[in-house]
Amino acid sequence: MWDTGKAFQIAAEMRKYNLEVLGISETHWTQVGQQRLTSGELLLYSGHEEENAPHTQGVALMLSEQAQNALIGWESHGPKIIKASFKTKKEGVSMNIIHCYAPTNDYNEDAKDQFYNR
Repeated sequence: MWDTGKAFQIAAEMRKYNLEVLGISETHWTQVGQQRLTSGELLLYSGHEEENAPHTQGVALMLSEQAQNALIGWESHGPKIIKASFKTKKEGVSMNIIHCYAPTNDYNEDAKDQFYNR
């Protein structure tokens, strides 16, 4: 997704399938932030925060305009976990969406321990 134009391609696919929230893994973006696309979607992203960090890993949530209206807040939990909270139609009930990119068995034990101990 780091490549120019990939976010817009993903947004088009999201609209095509009528999705309100889409979790994206391996964004390869650094830092934590949000970006509004010209097509209206909002991209919440979480990547490595260190200076000169590598463009690896990273997760994101892409929100439709309807989902943006229900968004209460969101949190980054490193380059592999992101959480967003949304209002629901039920009074006093909110919904949390947690998107994570867990390490596979190919990762070293330290990386797996770091992820699961978060």
